[in-house]
Amino acid sequence: MMSSLYLFARGHRLLTAVVVLFTLALAWLLGDGWGLLFAGLMAALAALLWRDAPRAVPTQSGAVLSPADGRVVRIEKARDPYANRDALRISVFMNFFDTHANRASVDGVIRQVQYFPGAAISADLDTASTRHERNAVVIESNGELVTLVQVAGLIARRILCTVKPGDTLTRGQRYGLIRFGSRVDIYLPPHAVPKVAPGERVSATTTILATLATA
Repeated sequence: MMSSLYLFARGHRLLTAVVVLFTLALAWLLGDGWGLLFAGLMAALAALLWRDAPRAVPTQSGAVLSPADGRVVRIEKARDPYANRDALRISVFMNFFDTHANRASVDGVIRQVQYFPGAAISADLDTASTRHERNAVVIESNGELVTLVQVAGLIARRILCTVKPGDTLTRGQRYGLIRFGSRVDIYLPPHAVPKVAPGERVSATTTILATLATA
């Protein structure tokens, strides 16, 4: 399945085309090698930021997959304010160059989708979980709740979520994206067993963040 090819996230295809056309037009107006070089660099940057390649999906029972590419910045006991429960929270920070698409961590049915506008602070800060623009998706999976919270970054606070309550998600399925550096908080049942450590790099879908003992 063309796994070696990059696919652009649906929400960015038009924007990528506009960037390429604009830079090509600028190169034509400038009429020299510098213009062509600039056009090439802009097109390459668009492809880098908005790439969205297919991923192999682990089949391990009870596995909770990473919803984002990035770095684990926090693993801690916390209160899940979206599902109103005690939870284990794993936070994955996405930098400017990480793939912006987000993918489902588990199979399940969406019970809630909650959007909150917020302040412009760094998504790497702990306060970003409650003060940033964010979008929470609560998924029921085999009787357990898994909450995925997209937290917008400092630069371009823009979240896209394409699912709604009642929808069914499968592991690795794309459900949204965040632009230009951001973070995803994953709230799990307290008995979940982490399989990663703070500071570790993870990949959306292919990295197992934790396992659910009762799944």
